[in-house]
Amino acid sequence: MALTECQKKFVDEYLIDLNATRAYKAAYPNVVKDETAAAAGARLLKNVKVSEYLAKRIKDRERRTEITQDKVVNELAAIAFANASDYAKVIERQAVFITKEGKRQPLFDENGKPLMVSDVKLALTDSLSREQKKAISVIKHGKNGIEVATCDKVRALELLGRHLGIFSDKVEVSGLQVEMSKLDDLIKQVTGEGG
Repeated sequence: MALTECQKKFVDEYLIDLNATRAYKAAYPNVVKDETAAAAGARLLKNVKVSEYLAKRIKDRERRTEITQDKVVNELAAIAFANASDYAKVIERQAVFITKEGKRQPLFDENGKPLMVSDVKLALTDSLSREQKKAISVIKHGKNGIEVATCDKVRALELLGRHLGIFSDKVEVSGLQVEMSKLDDLIKQVTGEGG
């Protein structure tokens, strides 16, 4: 059995933002309630013909755009595993000098000790690898000099973890075996019903 036009439209809409509820409401405009659309959209995604068509459309898009899951994961990995010291290094403390009458003289603090400062040395972008450059979000002149910022490392790690199934939004309860009568008794005790 071939897909209906509404099922094809559902897949087309779903590919926009991966929102089954919105896609279902767009494909079936007579459905008004979000709950109904969410349930029907979830059911459609489990339909063999719809899921095959969706997989085909995703593969077509990958070929057309040359954006694959592997490329996305690699980009996230470059951000997630970026090392800040690849971009900027704190240089050891050095004495501060001023030039007076052609001679360099050290500056001293109020205790008579040489004034020392740390400095930051930035890496030249030409010296960075392609992987290192992927993690940079901003290079700009700021009020204190050149600023370098990387993309959100924690967010990239979170997305990679979700992709790999490391993190779960579901809470699993195992080993809980309670007879229904006992459970009913507990509920009554907690709610104050029964005596």
